[in-house]
Order: sequence, then C-alpha cells, then structure tokens
Amino acid sequence: MRSLTILLSTIGLLGFIGCSTFLDVEPTDRYTDDNYWETEERVVASLNGVYAALLHNGLYGGTTPLYYENLSPNTYRYQGDYNLIAQGLHDANTGLFYTVWQGAYQGIGRANNLLANIDKVPLDETAQKRYVAQAKFLRAVFYFPLWNLYGGAPLILDATDDGAQANLPRNSAAEIYNQIIKDLDEAATDLPVSYGANEKGRATKGAALAFKARVLLYGGKWAEAAETAKAIIDAKTYQLFPDYRGLFYLENEGNEEVIFDAQFKYPEFTHGFDINLDQYNNIAPLPDLVNDYYDIEGNPITASTLYDPAKPYENRDPRLQKTAIVKGSLFKGATVTESQYPRTGYGQKKYTVFKDDIPAATIPDGQSELNYILLRYADVLLMYAEAQNEVNGPDGSVYEAINQIRDRAGMPALKPDFSKEELRQEIRHERRIELAGEGLYYFDVRRWGIAQQVLNNDIYNDKGERIDTRRFNEQRDGLWPIPAIAIQENNALKQNPGYGN
Repeated sequence: MRSLTILLSTIGLLGFIGCSTFLDVEPTDRYTDDNYWETEERVVASLNGVYAALLHNGLYGGTTPLYYENLSPNTYRYQGDYNLIAQGLHDANTGLFYTVWQGAYQGIGRANNLLANIDKVPLDETAQKRYVAQAKFLRAVFYFPLWNLYGGAPLILDATDDGAQANLPRNSAAEIYNQIIKDLDEAATDLPVSYGANEKGRATKGAALAFKARVLLYGGKWAEAAETAKAIIDAKTYQLFPDYRGLFYLENEGNEEVIFDAQFKYPEFTHGFDINLDQYNNIAPLPDLVNDYYDIEGNPITASTLYDPAKPYENRDPRLQKTAIVKGSLFKGATVTESQYPRTGYGQKKYTVFKDDIPAATIPDGQSELNYILLRYADVLLMYAEAQNEVNGPDGSVYEAINQIRDRAGMPALKPDFSKEELRQEIRHERRIELAGEGLYYFDVRRWGIAQQVLNNDIYNDKGERIDTRRFNEQRDGLWPIPAIAIQENNALKQNPGYGN
C-alpha cells in the first residue's frame, strides 16, 4: 500500500532529483544527469521523488493542509503565522509564504527534471507515457498554489541548470492557469483508471480530472467545471464511503471515495495531525462553524423546533460530532471535560485516528501517518452541484449530487423548490459542513468574494467570550505577498499590491 514511500526511502535519491539552483538543491551524491538515467528503476525512483515533494511542509506535509482551516471562519489557532495572517498582521517576511513558495518550486523542479531526462532511458511506450503523465499531473498540483495564492510566478518548464532561472520575472496568473490546465489535460489522456495493489497512491485519470475540475471551479469556469466533474460522476469509478467518520480512519485509507491522497508511512514519512488536533488543540473549531450545522430535520438552529440551547449538540446534523469534539461527548473512551479543549471549547476529531469508545494514548508529535486526502468523491459531487447551478440553475442533477452526500450523512434530501440564488447558499453551506476540517474553506470564501465579510470580525469561544480579532483587507489580502526572501534572491520578481516593493 505504501509502495511510493518505501521505494523512495530505500533508494534515497532526494538530493539528486532537483534540476536547478532556483528550483531545488544541487546533487549531493555520486549520480549526475550523465550517468543516472539508465534504467527504468531509476525513472521510478525519480518519479517517487516527485511524489515525495508533496510532503514538503509548505504543501501537504507537517500540519500545513489542515492549518489552512485556521485562516477561515471554521477554526482558530492562538499563535504562529496562521494567526498572524488571520489577524491581518502579516507581511512579505511572514515565514509561511516562503515555505509554500519553496515547496511548490521544489516539486516543480523534480517534475521538470524527470520530464527532461526520461527520453534517455529505453522504456516501453505505454510505461513512458504513464510516467510522464504522472509527472505532469504533479507539476500541475505544485503550480496550483502559485496561481491560487500568489496570482502568478515564474513559469519554468525545463530543467536547465545555467542559473538563468534564478532571475526570471513572474508570469501572469493566466499563463500559470493555462499551463496547469494543459498539464492536467495531457495527464488525463495517458493516466490509467486504476493501478495494481502494489501501486496505490499514484495519480489516476480520475485524479487529473478531479484536480482539473477544482482549478476550473476556482477560476469561475462554471460550464467547464460542471462538464469535467460530470465526466468523473458518469465514469462510476468512485463512490461515497458509507461511514463519514470511518472515511478518515487509518484502516480505511484508499477507500472507494478517495481519488488522490498524500501518502504517509511511519516512521519514514510522518506528520503531527493527532497531537496537534487533540492534545495541543491547535485547530480549534469555532462556534461560528458549530452553530452552522443544521438540526437533524435540515433546518438552521435559528429556525429549529428541535434545537435546545441547554442540549445544543442533540438532534443535529450527525457530521457535527463526527468532525468536532464537544463537551460531554465520548472521545477516546472517556467523557470530554469542560476544560479539555481550552482554545474555543471544541476540538477537531476529523483527521485523528482515535475512536470515540476506545481508550488511546497520545501519539507523539511527528509519529502520525494518516494520509491526507487531496481529492475525494464528495468534493467532486459538490463541485458539480455548484458549477451546474451557476450554469443552468437548480436542475435535477444538482439536487441528486447534493442529496447523495446528505443521505450518506443521515440528513434529509433538499426539497426541489429553491431558486438559483437560494440553492447557491445551500451548496455553499453543504461544502462548509461536508468538508469542514479539511483545509478548503479558506479558499472557498476567497473565491466566493465573501472573505471581507466573514474574515473581518471578532471571534468568540463557546462561552461567548471574545478571544481574538480578525482582519481582512480586500484591497491587499486577496493575494499573498511574494516572499521577501524570494525577491531578495531574484530582484526581477514584482511584489503584489499592498505589500511594498
């Protein structure tokens, strides 16, 4: 199941598979481009190194993918770069910006190096196309944050090592976007629908299409996004996993809902999800999120006859207690106490390996191995529903997509009597609830144009006490700054508006 990480740790070639001083490190072992590219085994090792770049702390390693929740109205972290950004106190020197930038270019460099050299190796044509397609898919994944967060960056597609790449200016957001779509289209053509048991974790045709649907959705290309998501639905390759909580258990990794995930394996490649979510309470759900879960009949708690403020977690959308840890509930075989999750009064359960009814010891920091799911089928259904509603309004296929997710959750189907605008709000609500705790809502509120509204206020704990103030400047914060270190290394880079020179 862990073929990617096992192969990589065995061969140990991370120092080699970079391609330039701008993108990655110089070679540190005996291999060079002149003597390395000789066998298919080495191509596979290089490709595994491209996959391993997903685990960079600026991308999907460490706790980064989940910590994006702390930039959204969903959760809170009381310190660090994420809280600095949430408070609007960041600048181009804030460390997270360079970490993400650096991680993206490390992956791009590794992908480019493989693409530039694979023709040197005698390979079966089908195998070569498959390796190239995986590298192009991953390059698109690495370019995505440079487009989505920074708005544009140097577009590098070769593996030259003459130093010229270190002084390239930024390409436009449109140029980055077009390259991402091109890479995903070409990857989807040659990627298989599935792999054998020893190849789990590799990119498939479904992964390329699902990531393309996400990019199209983020770009507001509604018709194309709906068409792409519908192609995945019609292929019937994926389906919803029956148990919403079990979807994120270690024993269910790679289940029928998972389209693509970042692969971890203890002790070689690990993260700190469990201790950060549980003991450290570093991703603390906010009442703003908890209160947004409907009652079991599908009504907001402000309009519910079932909601009881004295028993606020009863008769609620079952996903609430499958995502958040609430006081008085059972978790890790014990009743959650008043002071157990002090940041906001809540903890995040999703993306921990712990069961409600089974006692469990704390997992030390850096010893967790649960895969992070980049793309899952529920997200595809929601992407289709959102895009199709924007194109054609509330037709039957939109309701069908949403109601599959609600049915899995134990919630009633939406009644087919919404206007386009009303259904838009229900779809946005469903995205927030279904994907809560997964690191996507920050990107949603930005692309929906509501960040100024929802990220510009005081935040409170479950007792109604103000715990912090958040600020979002729509004239500046729609894009992240180009990292100051990157500009120091390359003065051809132009800074984004609002962050100085």
